[in-house]
Amino acid sequence: MAIDAATIESLIRQAFPKAKISVQGDDGQHFAAEVVDESFRGQNRVQQQRAVYSALKGKMDGAHGELHALALTTRAPD
Repeated sequence: MAIDAATIESLIRQAFPKAKISVQGDDGQHFAAEVVDESFRGQNRVQQQRAVYSALKGKMDGAHGELHALALTTRAPD
């Protein structure tokens, strides 16, 4: 089953309601996202990205996940 950019953004927004979120991709499986949120301040990139992947609620889990690939950029605001 395919997923769309709006669904990915909505899932991330639930966990990071004040974040600046940009999701791109239109093939239903491969996407790129940028998430800028104050909660990332003081966290390393691995911690930031784990938090975002957690927000996706299993959509990337295993061979049967709806989301095949997500190029993810995370950071705290400047």
